[in-house]
Amino acid sequence: NGVCGLCRRTQGLLHLHVGLSEPADLLKILDFHSLPEGVTRTTGFCSQRRSTQGPDVAYRVSKDAQLSAPTKQLYPGDVFPEDFSIMATVKPRKGSQSFLLSVYNEQGIQQLGLEVGRSPVFLYEDHTGKPSPEDYPLFRGVNLADGKWHRVAISVHKQTITLILDCKKKATQRLLRSPHPIIDTKGILVFGTRILDEEVFEGDIQQLMIVADHRAAYDYCEHYSPDCEVPMPDQPQNQDPNTDEYVSASTFLFSLLSFPNKRPPRSRDDAIVRHGKRDN
Repeated sequence: NGVCGLCRRTQGLLHLHVGLSEPADLLKILDFHSLPEGVTRTTGFCSQRRSTQGPDVAYRVSKDAQLSAPTKQLYPGDVFPEDFSIMATVKPRKGSQSFLLSVYNEQGIQQLGLEVGRSPVFLYEDHTGKPSPEDYPLFRGVNLADGKWHRVAISVHKQTITLILDCKKKATQRLLRSPHPIIDTKGILVFGTRILDEEVFEGDIQQLMIVADHRAAYDYCEHYSPDCEVPMPDQPQNQDPNTDEYVSASTFLFSLLSFPNKRPPRSRDDAIVRHGKRDN
């Protein structure tokens, strides 16, 4: 029994990286497959993929889409990973500027945000309020809204954040958060905008995932969104959406909008105070 137990522990260690790399599929959690208002199917990153009978499937999102879900749909254990990867295959409308994903805590404060557009900002605020807005990472020289498909992978590890764009490392920046940051999972995640923002995501999206492993971002083009001549891997899906929790997410969002004393969303322009103007 001792030997078998050691074998099981060894196998567990060998499969640790694989287990950590199982993605939380946000498009499934947000119920994209049922084509809610403002969402239609379209051709994805590859118009013809090897070993399939057709193109990749993606979703076209219009300004009418309103998509949100409880954050606990991502992590039912109430623990958001300290180090993680956010990965997306996306084609924003040319010239647009919006947040692809926003995560709010129970008090309605935005804790996490991934912007797509020109010189995009990565917004992150832990339980201590760090980093401050002027220290949000800003990726100069990057334009995700040029009318083309992009494979975007963000790796968050300790106090650094790395952008891997279209399978090439673009930049590593400091993320001045606490040593053991906490992201509240009792709030909601919102797709395509921020609460009270006028800008909304318009464009096509094929994948949007969060993985509880900062290394996954470096393998995005190999294991999650490969080139067109490579078959698309079958990825384990997150838990099935719970319709009762979707109702609670809508109620939570309504409660935030009903109380004007809530702290307003921080402007992404706060993040360029230290950096100067965006690229033209």
